[in-house]
Parts: sequence; C-alpha cells; structure tokens
Amino acid sequence: MSRRRWALAALLVLLALLASSLYWVSRPGRLPTLLLDRIGTALGLEISASGAAEYRLRGTPMLLLRDVVAREPGAATPLLRAGRVYLSLPWSTIRARGDDLTIRRVELDDAQLDLPALQHWLSTRPPSVETRIPTLIDGLRITRGSIVNSDASRGDWRIDGFAADLPALHPDRPMQARLRGRYLDPPLAIPFDLAVALRTPATLVAAELTGFGSNGRITIDHGDWRLPAHVAVSGPLQWGQQGLRISPVRIGMAGRHESGDARRPFALGLHGPFAFDQQTWALAPVGVALRGQSPVPELDAHGALALGQRLELQLDGVIARWPETWPALPPPIGQSPSPLPFALRYVGAKEFSDTASLQLQRDATTFDARFRLPAVLEWLDAAPTSPLPPLDGRLRTPTLAISGAVLEGVEIEFSGGEEIAQ
Repeated sequence: MSRRRWALAALLVLLALLASSLYWVSRPGRLPTLLLDRIGTALGLEISASGAAEYRLRGTPMLLLRDVVAREPGAATPLLRAGRVYLSLPWSTIRARGDDLTIRRVELDDAQLDLPALQHWLSTRPPSVETRIPTLIDGLRITRGSIVNSDASRGDWRIDGFAADLPALHPDRPMQARLRGRYLDPPLAIPFDLAVALRTPATLVAAELTGFGSNGRITIDHGDWRLPAHVAVSGPLQWGQQGLRISPVRIGMAGRHESGDARRPFALGLHGPFAFDQQTWALAPVGVALRGQSPVPELDAHGALALGQRLELQLDGVIARWPETWPALPPPIGQSPSPLPFALRYVGAKEFSDTASLQLQRDATTFDARFRLPAVLEWLDAAPTSPLPPLDGRLRTPTLAISGAVLEGVEIEFSGGEEIAQ
C-alpha cells in the first residue's frame, strides 16, 4: 500500500507538470506578461511590450520583447522605449520576486531614455525601497540608442546613435565599458568614442562617491570649425538629484582647432570641481594650463567656466611669452622678457562669437581690448591688410619707440584695427 501511494503521488506530480507545460504552451503570451510584471514590481515600474514576444524555458530562461515601454506608474512620459529587448535571466531571479536582480545578459536596440523621467523616478522611490544596481553576468549591449533631455525649461539636448558595450556588471566590483554616440546641443555637435571605468557602480544609485575614469576621442563640431581631440577625464564621481558631480576633476586634452585650411594643435589641462545639472556644464573654480604652437599661447590661469544656453568664461593668469606669429610689439615692449599677466572675460554665444574683453600687462605697459574671436582668427589666417588685428582697445605705456623716435607717456586707442595716437 505504501509503494502504491508513492507511485500515485509521483503520477500526480507528473500530471501537474504536464498540465502546467501544456498551459504555458497553449498560452504563449502569458509568460512574457508574468515576467514583465515581476520585473516591473522589482523596479517599481509599469512595463509593457506590444510587439511579438519570444521566450525559452530550457536551461537559462530567455525573453525577447519588441516595442517595449517602461514608465513610472502614472507618468505621462516613459523613461524608456525600446524596439527590441533581450533578457536572459536565471530561474532563481524569476522565483525571487525582486529579491535577486541577477541577470545573465541584456540587449537593447533602438532604445530611447528620457533623462528627466529617469531622474524623477529615482527621486520618488520610497525611502524604504532600496534602489539597486542589477548584476549582469554576461553584460549589456545597447545599439542605435538615444538619451534625451526633454525638459525645455532647462535647455534641450540629446545624444543620438548611442551605443554601449559592457562585458559584465557587478554592483560592488570595478566596471569597464565602451560608450559611443553624438551629443547634440545646436549649434554644437560632439561625436565621442570613450572607454569608461567605475570603481563601484552601486554607489551611483546611493548618491555616494566612486572612482571614475574615461579616455578616448571626441570632436567638437560647430560647422565652420572643428576641434578633434583625445581626452582623458578622472576623479571621484557622484550622481544624485542635483545632477552629476566630479570633484575634483582632472581633464587632459590633446587636439587641434581646425578652421578652413588652418590647423592649430594644442594641449589643455583643467582641474577643479565639475558639475552637470542637465542644462549647464560648469567648472568653478578651475585651474587651466594651455600649451601649443603659435598662435596658441602658453598660459596658466584660474577662474570659472560654464557652458549651457550660453558660454561664460572668466580667467586670470599669465601668458609666458608673446607668441611668434602674433603681431610684433614695438620696442621697448617687444624686447622685454617679462611674462604677460592677463584677465579674460566672456559671456555670450557658445561658439565664442560675441564680444570678449581682455586685459594684458607687460611691466608698466597695459592693454585693454574688446574683440570677437572668429574675426581675430580670420585675421591671423589671412594675409593681413592691416598690421593691427580687428579689435577695439587702449594701450598705455611709459615709452614707445617708433621709426627711431622715442615717445613718452603714450596712450593709443584702437578701433577696428585703426590706431589713433594721442
């Protein structure tokens, strides 16, 4: 009788498994819906997929979804849309009902992430709910993606053609990835191809500091000029409700400014607290070191830099020597080996096309000028029809030698390249 009862129990279990299998096979749409519900519950999101779905139950379960939309419950704007989402996740993750976020692999094609919607969802998560970074055993791949800042009140920008390759992700282990795309904030476009490293990914969602490093190629393209460069960035990174912070950041850039046939190679170093709040990139206070071939000056400075709806620049520093290709200074100013303290101020269009002010000094000689950088660069590139650049300003010097005559107590005013001696 005991053996009969065991046989009957085994038969009932077998029949139950068979009935369950027949149920899932006869209703292929139910499993994707169940998995989406459980993943959504774990993340606090509403996730739907209106396209054809595929799945595999043998071995490690696989789920392939099309036309996926994920949004914060009740939100009008989805934080993520994707044409194709591939998920491979262990049975233990499915059974854990959100307690375990271990995933084998994730792939997203034609994905669009809305940054304000994402940050709003993160900011409204209940304090009792821990926002966690999932474990991706075989990593993540994103193709043909985009990241959109759709908050018009704070400035619109986007990243198109975004691609990411992440071999693996563990919340408490160092992470490496490769990111490619094109940052668009008209009239600027910045294609990039960067290698990125994070010391501890889990600290991002906890708004804590983690080590960050990146290097690769970028090109700042304005249409009538380009600036291709190799860039390296490092520092302690923090991402929270106030945006992205790296304090202090170390930025090294080696590139060249291209305008027409002109090529101006340079090397630039920046150091200071960096902040990005979806609208404005800011470095304040910032230390600056610039090196290059003439007409690029050799200078060291400190000040502040902000780039958003407009460019704001404030630098005070020293030019080590007068560049060789700049217009020659008359004696005795030109013969002095002294460096040139300077103060540069600019508030205007991002392409530096508005008027900037510059104060220069060498020994007892001072020069105050107002200029537009594109006009000065055009003057430098062309065979000058005037010995003076297109600027307005005033020069004061104790003595000045011109054509064998020595003038004392000299004050010269410049207006559009024309000089008026007093």
